[in-house]
Amino acid sequence: MNATSSFLYRSMEWITRFAYANLLWFLFTLMGGVLLGIFPATTALFALNREWLKGNGDLPVFRTFWTYYKKDFLKSNLLGLFLGAAILLIVIDFLFMHVNTNDLWKIAYLPLFGFMALFVLFFFYVFPAFVHFDLKVGQIMKNAFLIMLINPIHSFLMAVCLVSIFLIMRAIPALAFIFGASVYAFITMWISYHAFNRTRNKNKQA
Repeated sequence: MNATSSFLYRSMEWITRFAYANLLWFLFTLMGGVLLGIFPATTALFALNREWLKGNGDLPVFRTFWTYYKKDFLKSNLLGLFLGAAILLIVIDFLFMHVNTNDLWKIAYLPLFGFMALFVLFFFYVFPAFVHFDLKVGQIMKNAFLIMLINPIHSFLMAVCLVSIFLIMRAIPALAFIFGASVYAFITMWISYHAFNRTRNKNKQA
């Protein structure tokens, strides 16, 4: 097999993996009734991508996904409870200030948007941290937030990559349907994985 054929074969292999993983994420989300299925399906998707990044590309996709889905079902839904509460609080605050015409309240828009930006960046790290660290949910959230703060370059790169992918998929909606969740998981897991290793190496040198 020449270099061109090998490249095409590997490319098609990864395209198939992403599409299959995305399909599993969608089906397992539905299997949990959406509300109870989306977080276990998402953490299973990130765990699968972590295995691929570690070089374990030959693992059976369905069996690996199903194993992580079952193992972290309760723990991932606990994480979802915390994240859902935080998102609900942000939405309530935003709506309250939107309908309030008092100039004093309008000043609060700036810190709210600052908090929202931090939360979005934290959200990018929390699922990779969930599958990377064997910790309790509270400690996972703390680690994700701290690693996000001390790795601004990784956070910036993650934001740029995700915005670029969003614009591409917005232009071609079919790509979002076929690859959306799996591509998002791969990009954030890949960049987070480097951030985790960088942080670990810095701690060893300290």
